[in-house]
Amino acid sequence: MSAIRVFLVEDDLDWIKAITTFINRETDMLVVGAVTNSAEAVQFARTVAFDVVLMDIQLTDRKHEGLYTALEIHELVPKAKIIMLSSVNDEQVMTKAFTAGAVNYIEKTSFLQLPHAIRSAFHHSAPMDALLKEFARLKREEQLKGLTAAEREVFELIEEGFTQSQIERKLYKAESTLKNQVNKMLKKLGVRSSREAVEKVSRKGMPRNPE
Repeated sequence: MSAIRVFLVEDDLDWIKAITTFINRETDMLVVGAVTNSAEAVQFARTVAFDVVLMDIQLTDRKHEGLYTALEIHELVPKAKIIMLSSVNDEQVMTKAFTAGAVNYIEKTSFLQLPHAIRSAFHHSAPMDALLKEFARLKREEQLKGLTAAEREVFELIEEGFTQSQIERKLYKAESTLKNQVNKMLKKLGVRSSREAVEKVSRKGMPRNPE
C-alpha cells in the first residue's frame, strides 16, 4: 500500500522541519512537499500529486491567508483533504475553515493528533463530525459563560430532565434558594422558562450553514 502523500503549507520554517520529521516517522505517510506562502502552494498544487494538505491559517501578514489558499487548492484538487492548522481555538475561524473546504481544524499545540487526523481525512472518516462537535461545544460555552457555577449546575440537571424537587434533594437546596437561582439563570439566558432555556442553548449549539 502506498503512503499517504502529505503537503505542508506553513510559513514557520522551524515548524515545517519539526512536523515533517514527526509525520515521516509514520510508516504509512510521507511529506511530499512544504511551502511557505500562497503563491508557492498554488503552484505546487498544479504540479505535484498529494492526498492531504496541512494548511496554516495565518500565512505571512495577511489575516487568514490560509483560508483563501485552501479555497484555491480545493478548486484545483477537489479530492484533496485539507486540514487547517491554527495557533488558537476560535469558533469564527473554525466556521470559515469549514466553508473553505477543510475537513478538520487542529490547534498546533495538539500536533500529536496529526497522524490520526491525516489517516481519518484520507480514508473519508474525518470530515464533519469532529468539527461540528467542537463548534457546538464552543457555542454552548458561549451561551452558558454568564452563569455562576451554582446556576450552571442547576441548568445541567434541568437539561438532564431532573424535576425541581429532584434537584432540591440532589443539591440539598431549599425550595426558595433553588427558585432564586433558576430565576437568575433564566434572566441571564433571556428566557421565561426552564424548557425555553434548554431549547435555546441546544439550538444555539447547532451550527448553521455559514454564509
